[in-house]
Amino acid sequence: MDAVLQRDQQHRSKPRNENLIRAKKMKTLYLMMLVPMLLLFLFHYVPLYGILVAFKKFSPGLGIWKSEWNHFEHFKSLFHDFLFIRALKNTLVISVLKLIVAFPAPIVLAVLLNEVRHVMFKKVTQSISYLPHFMSWVILASMVGEVLSPQRGIINFVIHSLGGTPINFLADKNFFIPALIVTDIWKEIGWGAIIYLAAISSINPDLYEAADVDGAGRFKKMIHITVPSLVPMIVILFILSLGNILNAGFDQILNLYNPMVYDVADIIDTYVYRKGLEQFQLDYATAVGLFKNVVGVVLIVGANAIIRRRSEHGIW
Repeated sequence: MDAVLQRDQQHRSKPRNENLIRAKKMKTLYLMMLVPMLLLFLFHYVPLYGILVAFKKFSPGLGIWKSEWNHFEHFKSLFHDFLFIRALKNTLVISVLKLIVAFPAPIVLAVLLNEVRHVMFKKVTQSISYLPHFMSWVILASMVGEVLSPQRGIINFVIHSLGGTPINFLADKNFFIPALIVTDIWKEIGWGAIIYLAAISSINPDLYEAADVDGAGRFKKMIHITVPSLVPMIVILFILSLGNILNAGFDQILNLYNPMVYDVADIIDTYVYRKGLEQFQLDYATAVGLFKNVVGVVLIVGANAIIRRRSEHGIW
């Protein structure tokens, strides 16, 4: 009996000993993790203390703790504020359009690049396509403004040459959102394609060889092997995109929009920017931002739960 107990004890302590040995071997990696974990804590968790401002009648002189509680007054007034309703509607419209039009664009580019056999052409195309990702919207907005300029822009030059009337794309409500979608695709399509190209590179080559034996052409291999193999990655990125559906692109819109297109271009983030930094209503702006983030979390959890029920894919 004692021998059996001793054997069981050794059996239980073995995994613990193995974990300790493994931890000692990787102590350098754990030490390297300390800096990013500390930065994550300082810049992402410590500032959460500021959420209290949304529930206060905040006065900078009194500070957060000494300011009066507002009994959810800001959250009650959100949906009675015409400007907030307009910003919420615009955010949803722009985000949904980006999800429908811009989300598939990197997938298409990655699949097409995978079919290119000329290595140099493939590398040059990929490099050119993801270059805009590394440029800020401050720079890109200036470039877009010049290209779409009614006086100097190349697009309006072509329109005028064909006998048409020049269009001020960035000051016209009918053209501003399409300009947003196109420029967003231009900036992010190459960078997004990298993820899908990495997923394509992990596909088992035996599948393509088997398809060759069965006489499948390149198009059929793309449709029946490449695209289905990308489904898990597409699902994960789609769920994350749903969580960001109330982030319609603050940097892009702030640098491109103007008062003439506020009716269609003013989103939650630009509304918070004006309320918080221009009008100094910090408590109300915090309440709006908190509302947006809570909705984002709910969408991620809900979308993941629905997809997990219908398939084996998901974030967790």
